[in-house]
Formats: sequence, C-alpha cells, structure tokens
Amino acid sequence: MAQFFELHPDNPQTRLLKQACALLHAGGLAAVPTDSSYALVCHLDDKAAAERLRRVRGVDDKHHLTLLCRDLGELAQYAMVDNRQYRLLKKATPGAYTFILPATKEVPRRLSHPSRRTIGLRVPDCKVTQALLAELGQPLLATTLIPPGESEPLNDADEIRERFEHSLQAIVSIGACRRAPTTVIDLTGDEPLLVRRGRGDPALLGLE
Repeated sequence: MAQFFELHPDNPQTRLLKQACALLHAGGLAAVPTDSSYALVCHLDDKAAAERLRRVRGVDDKHHLTLLCRDLGELAQYAMVDNRQYRLLKKATPGAYTFILPATKEVPRRLSHPSRRTIGLRVPDCKVTQALLAELGQPLLATTLIPPGESEPLNDADEIRERFEHSLQAIVSIGACRRAPTTVIDLTGDEPLLVRRGRGDPALLGLE
C-alpha cells in the first residue's frame, strides 16, 4: 500500500521529503510530480526496483529510461557531453526536455539502451522534484507515468492513488500537474534530432 505525501508545491516539507526518500532507499517505487506530468521513479542503484518499474510501466529493456538530475554538473557524470551539446543543454535546462546522450561508465549497463549504450537525461523545472533529488543526493531513475496500454500520462495524484496504490510504495502529491510529456531530443548524432514533440518548445533549440 502506497504512502501518500501531500507536499506544498513551492515550499515542500523536509520531513515528508525525508520519509519519501527513505522508501526509495529501501527499494520502493514512487510516483512524483515533474514539470510535465507525474513520473514513476526508483533508486538508481537498485536493480530489483528498476525491474519492477519496467513491469509497472509495461515496457521492456529497449525502452529508454531517464535519469532525473539536479543540474548540468550532475548530468555530466552520467553522459558524455561535448561543447556543442553542452550549449544546447544549457539553453533548455531546467525544463521539460529529455535528452538522449551516450552513457558514461557511471550508468549501470542494465539501465542504458541495450544496443546503443545511451541514456535519457533531464533536469526538471519543478521545486518538489528538485527538493526530492537534493534530499536523496543522487539522480532518480524515471519514466513517464503512462499506464500500460494507454497513451496519455497521468497528472492527478488522486487518480494515481486509485489505480496504483498496490504497486507503489510512495505517491508524492502536489495535486494536478501538467499532462504533456517532455520533448525528447536525440543528441547522439551529428545534428540534434527531434524524437518526440512535447511540452518543451523545440524552437528553443533551433528545431522545428
């Protein structure tokens, strides 16, 4: 049964953040708000939790999971970034963009794309997500919370509670948040490639 944490969207309560982080450290799955929709997250280093995350989300190991990072400095620990890529990242972070980048050795091989050795990374523009990441002290492994067989992400914590309370250990609520998914940009080629148009404006990065 998931524990339900109602946090203030601008001044999240430290006590509740600590409790949510304790559940993540113990191998739990959590639904957390972001600047695009709710995401399903778990501890980066917990193999069993990552496998359960994929099962709950209904995806296989070819589906790109995302690392939610606090800032570009943390992102650079997990992705190989050249000067051109860094300039693009700086324009769009924090924000509702996910970037596909070559993974460094810091990323466990089981978490990167099995044939490409790439990983999705993003820096969310959400005070609660940022506070949770700061309390945890490392990135979270994440995927957009889209129920299996559906196409729209969930953006209401009460609906998530109703549908997933027996699959998750924590639901971090700020009420309803935006429903649009992130814009996904592949930076592994010679030129940036728009993979999915979402909430983030591709024009900010010179893409249409």
